[in-house]
Amino acid sequence: MTTYTVTLCLLLVSKNSLVRQKRAWIIDSFSIEEESPGPFPYSLGVIELERNYLVNFLLHGSGVDEDPKDVLDINKKTGEILVYKKVDYETFRFLRLRFEAVNVSNNEVDTRLGVEIKIRDINDHTPKFQQQVYERAVEESISQGETLVTVFASDADDNSTPNGTFSFRIVSVSPETKNAEFFIKNLERVPSGTISFKGCLDYETAQKYSILVEAKDHGDKVQLSSTTTVMVNIIDKNNHLPKITGQTGSGSIKERESGIEVLRFQVTDKDSHGSPAWKARYTIHGDKGKYFKIETDPETNEGILTVQKPIDYEEFTEKNISIGVENEEPYFSCKIKNRVKTGLWDVETSSKQGSGIKPKLYPVTIKVEDVNDPPFFKPIVKHAMVMENSEVGLLLETFTAIDLDGSYANKFQYLKESDPADWVTVDSKTGQVFTAKVIDRESPFVNDSTYTVTLSAVDYGEPPMTGTGTLIIHIKDQNDNVPVLSVNTLDMCLSDEPTRTNLTAIDPDISPYSGPFHFELIGDVEGKWRFDPSYGMTVDLIKDSTVYAGHHELLVRVSDNQGHESLQNLSVTVCDCSETPTCHIRRSSTSKMGGGSIGIIIFALLMLLALMLLAILISCKEAKPVILMEDGPEWHLLPSNTETPGTDCEKLHILRAPGEELGDYAPHVYAEEGESVADAQLDVISIPESDFGPDKLKNLDHRFNTLASICRPHLIEAQTAS
Repeated sequence: MTTYTVTLCLLLVSKNSLVRQKRAWIIDSFSIEEESPGPFPYSLGVIELERNYLVNFLLHGSGVDEDPKDVLDINKKTGEILVYKKVDYETFRFLRLRFEAVNVSNNEVDTRLGVEIKIRDINDHTPKFQQQVYERAVEESISQGETLVTVFASDADDNSTPNGTFSFRIVSVSPETKNAEFFIKNLERVPSGTISFKGCLDYETAQKYSILVEAKDHGDKVQLSSTTTVMVNIIDKNNHLPKITGQTGSGSIKERESGIEVLRFQVTDKDSHGSPAWKARYTIHGDKGKYFKIETDPETNEGILTVQKPIDYEEFTEKNISIGVENEEPYFSCKIKNRVKTGLWDVETSSKQGSGIKPKLYPVTIKVEDVNDPPFFKPIVKHAMVMENSEVGLLLETFTAIDLDGSYANKFQYLKESDPADWVTVDSKTGQVFTAKVIDRESPFVNDSTYTVTLSAVDYGEPPMTGTGTLIIHIKDQNDNVPVLSVNTLDMCLSDEPTRTNLTAIDPDISPYSGPFHFELIGDVEGKWRFDPSYGMTVDLIKDSTVYAGHHELLVRVSDNQGHESLQNLSVTVCDCSETPTCHIRRSSTSKMGGGSIGIIIFALLMLLALMLLAILISCKEAKPVILMEDGPEWHLLPSNTETPGTDCEKLHILRAPGEELGDYAPHVYAEEGESVADAQLDVISIPESDFGPDKLKNLDHRFNTLASICRPHLIEAQTAS
């Protein structure tokens, strides 16, 4: 039989009171089991009041006229409470109602009661996991007992009753392996469970585990449960050491080779292909000279051994080294010693860092093949001292080559590689170096009194090899050069006071066979020209005020410290700098052709063309009588400034004195007719030799008329009159 508990709250109210009094509650309770199957309606209980008059019972609130509606009702005459349908505990855990007793005679509320009905929970909900599938990736090197996954679940039933509490357990594990056992631990404070394992995870045994986990409540009448799947993916780690299984390649190298692949090493590794636990890292042991290097082929995982430093056969005929291999990822191991029933298993773990495990070494012998070594000079650079201008055939130095190659005899051919001035010759058998020409220290091939020759020694091996040596010849200076002036032309300004300018001498020789120099003027220069000072690399040439404008040729004697001297011509131009800043500008301005000059030349060319056309036209007309020329000596026409033409035709030889050429005629300026005044500022006039000859007068053709009209105008007038 079902028992119901009802809490009754009795409120006593005085009839004659005008103010509502504080309610007094008498609390009792009765309950309804959720999801009760009925039959409906059934009696929940009766509310009784001791009164000597009739009352009607009324019921309001949750379950009657408030949600959930129509669950309860009350018999107004007897006060019996009836239940008409089911109530869900997860929706309404309490039904709070108001009970009233109304006096039938005056229809006034006589009594008010507060009624609270508790809904009793039943186990009608299963625990629910937050996720249908949990998935986690863990490294196989993780230690036993560490949490792999935490699962969470909840139950909508009352957690204060067995219906709302639950526990986790592992239903199954797939695949089942001997190396690991999974277990789950229930947490009290939080409705969750943590999954761990005992033993050792091994990627090669199982790459993935599927764990079925159940959550089951503690219901009294019935126990409800649900499951979730936990996927544990194992990440492969380095629990297998790589092993060298073989090698390919010649295993030999030629001496002095570098950058050549010698061997390839093959390895096996049970870890996942391409992972850091599989990738090999090679090391070389026993190679003190660092002759080799080894790298990993990223595709095949092979070790590539390469010679990186040339090896001399005379030093090593073979090299013995060892190769070690390990992985990029540190090594670890886990071994099960004892499977105990309670607690974690007894396992042994180790890592490379903590276990002292060293990679196994693989011995290798590399053979070195002998090849022809090049000879070399010892020392490579030699120095020789020689006086310049020494005789040809002088022995400068002897070069000797050495070849450490034991397979070939130390026989060489000595050759000359570089000799810019071709000053030396080399004996091909002995390596002796002789002078072939006179050596000049002042040669452009000499740098700072040194001259460099490069020689080579070629052996008779197969193939022939060459060694190179250098001979530096230090050349002593001789006083074989005389000082000369750096310039042979100077400009100076005309002045009433003495003026000066710098004059420098140079000598290719070095001290003590060069400057400072002694300068001396030769000839009639007293009172005109002098040096001050007359000793030094550069001196001042002083012009006195008596020197006139024009060109002056001076003779200068320059001598070095040893008395070697030379005579130098010095051309000095003196000009009036008040007109032009320098004599150079004055000369250049006289020779500069302006635009007007170019126009005159063009006009003259046009006139010449017109005269030629005119001559052609005249030659086509009727022939004119020609005035015969008298035979006589060579005649020349001279231009005249006389108004009447023809009166100044004189013989050219009048201009020439006996023994003089016309080109030697000195220029004059005439202030008045018959008087000449010498002008020191005029340049010397140079008249080239004339190529005019008497035969040209016989072939004047039509031009004779022009000549005749100038020299003998009366004959032309008579000819015209006739």
